[in-house]
Amino acid sequence: MALDVPYRSIPDMFLKRVAATPDRHAFAHPGPGNTPVWLTWTQVAARAKAVAAGLHGLGVGQEDPVAILANTRLDWVIADFGIMCASGATTTVYPTTEPQDATYILADSGSKVLFAEDPSQAAKIVGADLPALTHVVLFDGEPDPAAAVPQLTLAQLEEQGAQRLAEDPELVDRIVAGIGPEHLATLIYTSGTTGRPKGVELLHGGWCWEGVAQEAVGLLREDDLQYLWLPLSHSFGKTLLCGTTHVGMPTYVDGRVDKLVELLSVVRPTLMCGAPRVFEKVYNKSVTTAQGAGGAKAKIFAWAVGVGKEKVALDQAGKPVPGGLKLKYAVAEKLVFSKLQARLGGRIRVLVSGAAPLSPEIATFFAAANLPISEGYGLTESSAGNFVNPPGALRIGTVGKAMGDLECRIDSDGEILIKGRPVMRGYHNLPEETAAAFSEDGFFRTGDIGSLDSDGYLRITDRKKDLVKTSGGKYIAPSHIEGMFKATCPYTSQAVVIAQARNFCTLLVTLDPDAIAGWATGTPLEGRTYTEIVSSPEAQAMVEGYVAELNTKLNRWETIKKVTILPRDLTIEDGEITPSLKIKRRGVESNFSTEIDKMYAGTVAEI
Repeated sequence: MALDVPYRSIPDMFLKRVAATPDRHAFAHPGPGNTPVWLTWTQVAARAKAVAAGLHGLGVGQEDPVAILANTRLDWVIADFGIMCASGATTTVYPTTEPQDATYILADSGSKVLFAEDPSQAAKIVGADLPALTHVVLFDGEPDPAAAVPQLTLAQLEEQGAQRLAEDPELVDRIVAGIGPEHLATLIYTSGTTGRPKGVELLHGGWCWEGVAQEAVGLLREDDLQYLWLPLSHSFGKTLLCGTTHVGMPTYVDGRVDKLVELLSVVRPTLMCGAPRVFEKVYNKSVTTAQGAGGAKAKIFAWAVGVGKEKVALDQAGKPVPGGLKLKYAVAEKLVFSKLQARLGGRIRVLVSGAAPLSPEIATFFAAANLPISEGYGLTESSAGNFVNPPGALRIGTVGKAMGDLECRIDSDGEILIKGRPVMRGYHNLPEETAAAFSEDGFFRTGDIGSLDSDGYLRITDRKKDLVKTSGGKYIAPSHIEGMFKATCPYTSQAVVIAQARNFCTLLVTLDPDAIAGWATGTPLEGRTYTEIVSSPEAQAMVEGYVAELNTKLNRWETIKKVTILPRDLTIEDGEITPSLKIKRRGVESNFSTEIDKMYAGTVAEI
């Protein structure tokens, strides 16, 4: 059955939300002492309309690209709604993007206006040839009167827009009436693990579909309180804004990841979405803290996790939980799990994981702690949200069922193909690549390998292009092994399997600085630098022990023969991970070629 989407566009959805709940809390930002400061939907609309009118005065028209280069914050949301209401197309640029890539995105998109967080972000385009760019709008800082491209502050843009609206109160309403589901809403450049970013053209109709589909599956509710810290430059963040607008759910917006743990107890959300790395860090902290305590505390923790996993196994099998186990679980929750729940604010209804694969072992741990994670799946090219585990009906190890009326089929080679309203119009200025991305009957080729069970739950086994082949002819799924290792070794930050055209598998590992410092406490390594700790024989022996444990769970040809602990973590700046924390294998293998070569020195093919 077709999903009923009662909106023509994102601004249509936004203005209907404002009309329906004008005085309810909409978005909050951190105020003095990090206390949330709330704006109502009416207040958000007033600012967004002023931005829209201001952009109209700067010459922004239908489908004109307008870029945002900033961290996640309330001003990002206001600017985005303003661009939408001006009929422009939001073009997103990660704040960690290097100047060369930032200018490429602005040039390729033909962006007319750039919203920049501050002068340092605006400086990334200095000297660049950007003939379409007419203005730069700063969230923070003062405009540079000598800038080649004229600058103004966000407050000044809003003031100009407010003056235009005073003269023509119906201006924004007229603009919004002319925007349809077929019009371009966003240009989001894939941060791809290989090659230059491609601009993905996503339409208003697809984003509105996303908002409705998220509510239909029970993911978002109007009585929820969301903590939104995800990069709004990423499609995951944008799709949550659409769901938030459709449902009318209050959302605290704060992209300061270093403040996340501290502020969860202040904001006390019922809903939080994140990439697997966040859940991995919570898991690592919980496990290493318990193990470090030793004695009775470590034993109680291990017992509680065992009880929780026993309950989860029965839940997953659809079997009733016996009374005795229920009693034991109540004790486990009181002694152990309640503390983890409190660390996340104490009111979590649902956690959502996306953007990269979540280890089933870590998903099981959270389910055991009565903090079930609804893992989902989607791509930038399909507006981020395509499959998700419905709350209350999780199948750990899958990414859930298709949302709304999205069509899915598995191709003959195992590739997942999808079709529906959230799928992109195409790649910007790349007609040949657009054509290659679709099957003859219009299904988008995701590039992921997977299978559907009889109830429609999708299981992802790997990226089609990520499957590597050893010199012995065996195929290896690196991300699967990497996820298993992260769940096995609680000190891990990143893990990268090396196997392509090699005669055996090896592993590069980086360790979490906080976790490994805790591990070193009480030993001769206490107080040493990160590099000193990870290069020690003790750390090497510890990691090798976890590799041996991992190998017991792998096929013979998948087992890790050698492991190297890297002297630093992988970074976006060095081209080793994407802003959404996916591994860029080419970058890692290039930057650490010396370490890799040492692991294969003097080896010959195994017989």
